[in-house]
Amino acid sequence: MTTPRRVLVGAVLLAGSVALGLAVAVSLFLNSSRTTVLVGHDAVVRPTMARDAVVQTGPLLPDFRFRDVGAIGVTITLGKTEVGSIEELVERYAYIAGDPAAPVEKVQGVVVDMAVSAAIRGLGVGLLPVAVFLLLGRHRRGQLFRGMRTRQGVLAAALLAVLPLLIWQPWQSREETQEEQGTWQTLAELAGPDVELPAEVRDIEVRSGPVTTQSKRLVLSAIDTYDKSKEFYSTAAEGAADLAVRQPEDGETVALLVSDRHDNIGMDRVARAIGEAAGATVVLDAGDDTSTGQPWEAFSLDSLAAAFDDWDRFGVAGNHDHGTFVSTYLADEGWTMLDGEAVDAPWGGTLLGVDDPRSSGLGNWREESGLSFTEVGERLADAACAAADDGERVSTVLVHDANLGREALARGCVDLVLGGHTHVQSGPTEVTGEGGESGWTWTNGTTGGAAYAIALGSKPRRDADVSLVTYADGRPIGLQWVRLRTDGSWLVGDWSPIEPG
Repeated sequence: MTTPRRVLVGAVLLAGSVALGLAVAVSLFLNSSRTTVLVGHDAVVRPTMARDAVVQTGPLLPDFRFRDVGAIGVTITLGKTEVGSIEELVERYAYIAGDPAAPVEKVQGVVVDMAVSAAIRGLGVGLLPVAVFLLLGRHRRGQLFRGMRTRQGVLAAALLAVLPLLIWQPWQSREETQEEQGTWQTLAELAGPDVELPAEVRDIEVRSGPVTTQSKRLVLSAIDTYDKSKEFYSTAAEGAADLAVRQPEDGETVALLVSDRHDNIGMDRVARAIGEAAGATVVLDAGDDTSTGQPWEAFSLDSLAAAFDDWDRFGVAGNHDHGTFVSTYLADEGWTMLDGEAVDAPWGGTLLGVDDPRSSGLGNWREESGLSFTEVGERLADAACAAADDGERVSTVLVHDANLGREALARGCVDLVLGGHTHVQSGPTEVTGEGGESGWTWTNGTTGGAAYAIALGSKPRRDADVSLVTYADGRPIGLQWVRLRTDGSWLVGDWSPIEPG
């Protein structure tokens, strides 16, 4: 075979492989689906070419459609969730819609993953003809091409041409469904001229077929909740930029302490704004990010992870974060979840922490299970004192309940214990250890503004707190609390210097 002919054959083979791989990749992508947890539901995400995002909510609530979301659209089918009533479910949608960045980012990530997976599979199929071409060799390829001129060869080529059609079966018809019989109308059309809607939701469409008077009332109630929630937390986040919080000096590092969020995702952007105002670059999470620790609460963890995705992030699970779901999920999102061993901290010292032992499924110390609160506190103190004996005094112990670090303070092995749990700010309190070394304890209030384990709402149910911890030369030197009140006003505590030693 002459060189020009080889080049031509190679070009034709390459073009055919690329076309085949692209066709297979696009087909696989458009027919793929991925199950994830979204807005508290098991949800199935499917890409479409419609450029719209359609949320199928099930038989009891109307479907929603967001127009022109991008070059690729999606259909999201919501499945099972934990909820007490339809009203509670609709309110949850409204709260999440008030700060939708995390679920939107999650859907985008799922679609990108499906596209990459389809592209890799398409590449594999596209390379198949090249592999067969090379495997046959020149002599066998000649025999094959000569065989194509025979009656059997023509029959084989015809079967190969018909095979994709048999697999596709385009002649199959689908029955009309109730979903297809409905029509779309905007929320503005649904609400009517007498209802004032936020500008950003007026063009969202709902499927009008199954919308009854009752579901219309629920939708309008959700819009009212959404409007109040978005306005309250947006105003709070903007106001945080002007707070009179202490600014770090050269060589200092500021960490933002959050605790007891209890699913209140509205406070995440507010907490971030407070941290930015104070020059914070580290977030410490003292637990109780959820109310039950169940997978349906992943929306809360998605929001937390998105709010602080470019900070140094450390955390422990609280007593309401039942089981291992919360810790595992945040670890997968890039958080350092403390497990009883000291780790290097961004401020130059060391950080130690452990999940709350009262949480169902927790209370284990590495491979040992069934330890009590007191026993875990003693093990934590053992670890802190062992680090101190090795010349690496622990600058901070992060726990859900500050009482878990009481033994470590009593032995004089740590500089500072940080916690939450009580939903009431407390400290700083100095504790003198056995050898005369002093340490401090500090308890943050509830960042979610939670009453008991419930924080979801158009505003905090009680005052919402975060704390700012200042470090220098690897050790804590001061603390300050910031509080958002239920009426939207602010309280900022004095910066309290501490001198552990």
